[in-house]
Amino acid sequence: MKRYRLSDLTDTSEGHFLEGLVAGSRIGGGGLSFPAGGRRSHTADGPGGRDYHTHDDYEVFVILQGKGVMELDGREHPMTTGDILVVEPGEDHHLIADRDDPCVTLWLHV
Repeated sequence: MKRYRLSDLTDTSEGHFLEGLVAGSRIGGGGLSFPAGGRRSHTADGPGGRDYHTHDDYEVFVILQGKGVMELDGREHPMTTGDILVVEPGEDHHLIADRDDPCVTLWLHV
């Protein structure tokens, strides 16, 4: 995992806005997420219903509003507005939205 703030982004007019933060020349997918307070992503998502969720590429989470916790390989990392978390290939990850101030998250695969 790598952690950044929006202020760490470089000004670029070519490529993608995460240039220099993650390997990969293009954003290949993603979306915008508005999870309910207290919701944990990808619960029982793994093979046989196990609680395990990974990718072969980088997944980047940008917290646009609110708070949450990124559970990464069993450790919790608090997140708040303006945080950028880069989940590296093979890392087990789950985003938990704060109960009182749930996060709005931009998630991207690079």
